[in-house]
Amino acid sequence: MHHLGATRSSLKADHLLHTPDTFIRTPLPGATGVQFIVHVAPQLGARFTQMTAEFEVDGTLGPTPAQRFLYLLEGKVELTVAGRTQVIVPGGFAYLPQGTKHTARALTAARAALIEKPYEAEAGAPAPEVVIGVESSISTLPLMGDDALRVRSLMPDGPAYDFAVNTMTYDPGAALSMVEIHIMEHGLLMLEGGGIYRLGDSWYPVEAGDFIWMAPYCPQWFGALGKRPAKYLIYKNWRRHPLGAAVKP
Repeated sequence: MHHLGATRSSLKADHLLHTPDTFIRTPLPGATGVQFIVHVAPQLGARFTQMTAEFEVDGTLGPTPAQRFLYLLEGKVELTVAGRTQVIVPGGFAYLPQGTKHTARALTAARAALIEKPYEAEAGAPAPEVVIGVESSISTLPLMGDDALRVRSLMPDGPAYDFAVNTMTYDPGAALSMVEIHIMEHGLLMLEGGGIYRLGDSWYPVEAGDFIWMAPYCPQWFGALGKRPAKYLIYKNWRRHPLGAAVKP
């Protein structure tokens, strides 16, 4: 159906709202039986890539030259790392350090969120390790003491790791307590529910299936609306000095 050029998607200098009515799918090298929706990439100015991978049965995802985080949205995927195989179900996730040999094969039709980023090594820091887990097994923490806004940290937090991935769940009517402006950039995938997102000087209705990219220093705020909780998966770069390699001990 034609909508005469109307869409909720919006691209500004410091943010992108990418809604399903504008998604375009593409194959990528190193994968068979998988189509990718590339939500954000360096071509837009981001320092990471976030995609949704849509697997056919037996579709296979091969290695990437960057580090990779996989969060399963639907279906079942068999992940093989270092000769060991584990089945990932919805809410399951895996972090694979840069250079880790692995394959992910779909046992059913499946969808996964993929985050890929070139690793920024830190002098004296240990090497990152493979992490495989299930979101539901991780304890929630209130954000800034607000029990109506709960965070689960899916990545380890330490000098070895240069990004973080969390899920955040808002009870109906819950909202961030402040407009945030900071150096980190975000990739955000709405998983459940919806609400209103402020990005820069614009205000957007958002719902499950939408993707948002926020550049560094983009003013940002979210409030949940409706009768069910709102939940999203969110990436941020983390634990690295803004001057990067220019910093000498």
